[in-house]
Amino acid sequence: MSGTMSKDVEQPAKGEDAHTHFGFRDVDARLKQGLVNDVFARVADRYDLMNDLMSGGLHRLWKDDVINWLAPPKGELRHRLLDVAGGTGDIAKRYLRAGGDGCRALVCDISGEMLAAGRDKLGRHVVGGRAEFLQGNGEALPLRDGSFDAYTIAFGIRNVTHLDRALDEAYRVLKPGGRFLCLEFSEVDVPFLESIYDAWSFQVIPRIGELAAGDGEPYRYLVESIRRFPNQERFAAMIGDAGFERVRFRNLTGGIAAIHSGWRL
Repeated sequence: MSGTMSKDVEQPAKGEDAHTHFGFRDVDARLKQGLVNDVFARVADRYDLMNDLMSGGLHRLWKDDVINWLAPPKGELRHRLLDVAGGTGDIAKRYLRAGGDGCRALVCDISGEMLAAGRDKLGRHVVGGRAEFLQGNGEALPLRDGSFDAYTIAFGIRNVTHLDRALDEAYRVLKPGGRFLCLEFSEVDVPFLESIYDAWSFQVIPRIGELAAGDGEPYRYLVESIRRFPNQERFAAMIGDAGFERVRFRNLTGGIAAIHSGWRL
């Protein structure tokens, strides 16, 4: 690689870390988003299969738990959800099914391939005007301040380059009284389960990915990214640092995943 940096490559801001992690690799922070985009472009048409492999199918129940905790309003009451990194539409579909006619969902994802998969899944809701799709970066959302009643992100926040920026953006776009909910793989808190989960994650999942999807590398990155993500308590503290109040979390399946909740008051 040349020692001269192209002027087209954005320089890190003063005080900003020049490096971050991509799985277990340290990479230039300016390159991570492109690497993540490549992962999801490669697995977009098999994303639901990917989550089935990584969670043993439990992600479907965990997403139900997110919507149950959110409790979308029934009837005609207006309620707007922003689902970030929600490309294939799993959370939005559950939200619209659980809520009344006044509920509207905007699915935002940086990956065009993931959004295409989501449009297919939510076809009738798109036609009915209840679901919209937007290509955008969770660290710099092209949306107005205080425009949503709820913000959800499921299995996406660990893939952003700057976690603090994504949380700041979540706070910014929520209305006063708005709700933040994040579903993410987390730290197992049951000793015997931890060793089983590690073996499943590092030895089985990439191999199944190769057999079922023809490509084990995206699965290997996603497993590694889980281990690099802050544990439940540290992530809750970061949510509080972004300005959210009444921050809580619920462990799911012994901490394999967790839902974090916070309010913009």
